[in-house]
Amino acid sequence: MKKLAILMVLVLSSCSSIQLVENWKSPDIVIFDAYKVLVVGMTQNTEARENFETKMTKEFTKRDIEAMRSLDLFDVEFTSSEKSEQEIDAVEDLLIERDFDAILFTKVTGYESKKTFKKRMSEVDGIYGRFRDDYLEHQDIYYRDDYYDEFMVYHAETSLYCICVGKERQLIWRGTIDITDPQDINKTIDDYIKLIVLALEEQDIIFRKDRKNEITGL
Repeated sequence: MKKLAILMVLVLSSCSSIQLVENWKSPDIVIFDAYKVLVVGMTQNTEARENFETKMTKEFTKRDIEAMRSLDLFDVEFTSSEKSEQEIDAVEDLLIERDFDAILFTKVTGYESKKTFKKRMSEVDGIYGRFRDDYLEHQDIYYRDDYYDEFMVYHAETSLYCICVGKERQLIWRGTIDITDPQDINKTIDDYIKLIVLALEEQDIIFRKDRKNEITGL
């Protein structure tokens, strides 16, 4: 997990808004391969859903793994109303009939508003010899509404489920991700997908790392 965290920093150093909070893999799984995957993005934002599912599907296709967007399987009527346990079981049975062996399911599980103090240049050194100086420098905490930066944190989760024939339909991997104050939805989706791909590569789940020597390239 420590190695994975370091790699996350290296790959996503240009975007500090996405963080892998939890990375769980079934203890019964060493290596997991899939040959046909359904990509599901659960959100009411149709544009974001299409963007995510399309780009995520391309990541599988680049690796010669067949994948399909849920947009191409679930019609508008299906997602516009609550479904029963039996109806979802029927969907899994249909997927098995069509030779799917895995589902990659991504959803936003919640969000919250947070505040942080705005940083001042004087806080870089931030050592005050007298109470007077410290008080005068920061007294506007009392009355300035804009002294705080307010931002949103979205909590997302991506899970990989096996729906293989003759095997128990089980959770293979789950990653919990925090997205802080996304400004550009397209870039956020791109960075989110990079994070998921990297996490799966590190766990030997579907995706495989390039085993070339990182220094020589051989």
